[in-house]
Amino acid sequence: MLMSHSGRPAKLHYMANGFRVLASGDHVVCAVTGDKIPLDHLRYWSVARQEPYASAEISVRAELDR
Repeated sequence: MLMSHSGRPAKLHYMANGFRVLASGDHVVCAVTGDKIPLDHLRYWSVARQEPYASAEISVRAELDR
């Protein structure tokens, strides 16, 4: 039987040019807004803080707030 990871958050390791999946899932949660981000839509993250962001604006806001 195939196992579905639908609805389950993935655990990722963020790198400069991509990410590595550490635990399977279909989304991650934005570190600022708490919104679910499907893995195929994930474009913004912080390598230093190892956290994902839902948009470029949110990633800039996170950087300025720190």
